[in-house]
Amino acid sequence: MNVELSDLNAFLAVARAGGFREAARASGGSASGLSEAVRRLETRLGVRLLNRTTRSVALTDAGAGLLARLGPALNEVEAALDVVNGFRDQPAGTLRLNVPISAARLVLPSIVPRFLLAYPGIRLEVVPEESFVDVLAAGCDAGIRYDERLEQDMIAVPIGPRVQRFTASASPAYLDRHGRPQHPSELLGHACMRGRFPSGAMPSWEFERDGEVVRVDPTGPLIVGIGGGIDLVVDAAIAGLGIVWLFEDWIRPHFESGALEPVLEPWWQRFPGPFLYYPGRRLVPAPLRAFIDFVKDGGA
Repeated sequence: MNVELSDLNAFLAVARAGGFREAARASGGSASGLSEAVRRLETRLGVRLLNRTTRSVALTDAGAGLLARLGPALNEVEAALDVVNGFRDQPAGTLRLNVPISAARLVLPSIVPRFLLAYPGIRLEVVPEESFVDVLAAGCDAGIRYDERLEQDMIAVPIGPRVQRFTASASPAYLDRHGRPQHPSELLGHACMRGRFPSGAMPSWEFERDGEVVRVDPTGPLIVGIGGGIDLVVDAAIAGLGIVWLFEDWIRPHFESGALEPVLEPWWQRFPGPFLYYPGRRLVPAPLRAFIDFVKDGGA
């Protein structure tokens, strides 16, 4: 039976992602190309693997059986190919990282250029993602997350600054008009820009001083999706619309320019920096091993 490995990989991507569009986003391919690959595979096998509707994709019994055996088998193929990679003078291949937008913005810029210069045979693909995801199901080799969002059974390696802070800030013009709060509870009387995770949850604003922890859920004129919408709330704060709560490193350039002013700085809460994490139950691909070693050796 003549079955292309690429078609098997396409089926695996779609089955794990739960749809053609989702798989295309994860793999960087096209939904139409994945659909054609799965259709070609079904024709060669003589059996339907996926039930498709306009809204969803579901495995047939045959598809579920193939998926159960195919995933481990393809992992073994990847591992076998990676053994050959070990005989190169330098590792080569593609490394896919699933990261929050904050890490793509604040952590990776100080690491990626030097890493790619050191390993010209490696192609790095960064997939920004704010949702909780299984990095393997998303077609990625590893991810970056903060401690409270790490998946279980993962190996975690510190990456980036080990101590970070969340800051509250607003434009001097806004604070001149509405006053400068001295306690986090006073934020309830201010216009505050909020962020919402893809799950629908809006994180409370958390502050701490001398052992006192205060969580507030202020309201305001603007709510954006955490990740892609963050620059919008920063621009809105600079324009005088209200107070924004965000990573200190993201806001610092606007402190230095005077566009934004710190609010409640003695209450800013410190928290541990992010981690590079990857599954410990499989052979580590050579490009990922190179990246891990680079980070451990001070590349971060």
